[in-house]
Amino acid sequence: MNTPLQLSDLTLEDLLPHRGSMMLITEVIAVDRSHAVTRCVVDRSWPLVTNAAAHPLIMIELAAQTAGVCNGWDRVQTKGLNSEQMGWLVGIKHARFFIQSLPVGSSVITRAENTYNFENLRLVSCEVRLDDTLIGSAELQLFQA
Repeated sequence: MNTPLQLSDLTLEDLLPHRGSMMLITEVIAVDRSHAVTRCVVDRSWPLVTNAAAHPLIMIELAAQTAGVCNGWDRVQTKGLNSEQMGWLVGIKHARFFIQSLPVGSSVITRAENTYNFENLRLVSCEVRLDDTLIGSAELQLFQA
């Protein structure tokens, strides 16, 4: 029987199909088959950044990438590290933003939890925090073809 991989054995690229400037997450804090918690630092190179701040819509991508970490973890654990890595189509069931912008250089923590999981369909509940303050929440629908 194969020993399950540990988080320290993996890179973000092992879990997500994102590369280059579209990889917004910088650290995985926690992950299992049902949830993930990630950290990132808002960077000037990100999409939707103007005047030293990111538009709050970027939180949708942070939530989607955090959900991707969780589902990438599940893929690696069940199918192996070298299994085919495909992205997910993301629908936004609803989203709420409680901040006008995310300042460049700020540290953002995102939590995503699979609340429904059937074959290639996921319903994911997400929260985005700046320090200890809730700045956004979303419910995403993910589908993988």
